[in-house]
Amino acid sequence: MALAFLFSGQGAQKVGMGKSLHEHSAAARALYDEANRVLKWDVAKVSFDGPEADLTQTKVCQPALFVHGLAVVAALRELGRLPAGEPGFALGLSLGEITAYCAAGVFDFATGLRVVAERGRLMQQACDQTTGSMAAIVGEERTKVYDLCREFDIEPANFNAPGQIIVTGEKSKVGAAVAAAKDRGIKTIMPLNVAGAYHSRLMEPARAAFAAFLDGIRFAAPAFIVFSNTTGQAIGDPAAIKAALARQVVSPVLWEDCMRSAAKAGVAEFWELGPAGVLSGLARRTEKTWNLRSFSEFADLAA
Repeated sequence: MALAFLFSGQGAQKVGMGKSLHEHSAAARALYDEANRVLKWDVAKVSFDGPEADLTQTKVCQPALFVHGLAVVAALRELGRLPAGEPGFALGLSLGEITAYCAAGVFDFATGLRVVAERGRLMQQACDQTTGSMAAIVGEERTKVYDLCREFDIEPANFNAPGQIIVTGEKSKVGAAVAAAKDRGIKTIMPLNVAGAYHSRLMEPARAAFAAFLDGIRFAAPAFIVFSNTTGQAIGDPAAIKAALARQVVSPVLWEDCMRSAAKAGVAEFWELGPAGVLSGLARRTEKTWNLRSFSEFADLAA
C-alpha cells in the first residue's frame, strides 16, 4: 500500500483538538510537553481549552496545528497502526507543508516548532501592519478567477479543489471584487473572516524575514516524498525546500495539484492527520474514488 499523510493548514483548528491524544497516548503527551518547553507557552492548554479567540490567532494556531498533526503520527506509531515502510508520501496545506517535512525528517520536532512559531509570528505581524482580506469562490474555473484577480488587482491564494478557489488581497479590492462578481458571471463568492491577506504580496515582509530565518536552519533531505504547495510537485533538495517554504508565504497554494500529483505518483490511500476533516472533504470534491481516512482524536486511531 502506498500511503500518504495529509496535514492540516490554518483554519482547521478547533478548541479541544488533541485532548484525547494527550490523555491516552504517552508518545503524543511527550510532544505536547516538549512543545510547551520550546515555545514557552502552554500549547496544550490553549488547544484543549481555548478560548477560541486565542486559538484562532495566527501565531497560536499554526504551532498548535503542527503539534496536533505530529501527535497523531506519534500515537499511530505507538499503537503499531502504521504498515511497515509507510508512509511513502506526505502533503500539507500551507502551514501543513512544514508539518509534512518534519514528519519526513527534514528537521526535528523542536526545530520544526521554532520554524512554525517564527512563520506564525511574522505572518501575524504582516496582518497587523496591513488591511487584507480573502474570499472564497465556488463553482468556477481557474481562468475566470484569474480574470477577476487581474481586473481588481487581487491574487489567487488557494486552489483547494475543482470549483473551490480562494482569492486574497487588500480589503477594499477584495470587497470590490465580491461586489462585482455577479456581474462577471461568478455566482458564488463569499468573504472570509480572516485576519489578513494570506498568500498575497501583502505578506512580502513576512516572506523576506522568514527566508532569512530559514537560512540559519539545517535541513536534511526528506525520508519520503513531500509535495510542494508552490508547484504541486515533489521537492527533495534541502535548499530548494527552504526556498519553496519562504516563497509559499506569498504564493498561491496549489493543493489540488499536490493531491493529483500524489495520486499520479501511485498513492493508494490518503490519511488525513488533523482536525475537522477539511482535507478529506477537499479530496472527495476532487476525486470521489480516492481512498481516504481521517484521524484526529484517540478514538479514530482505534477504529
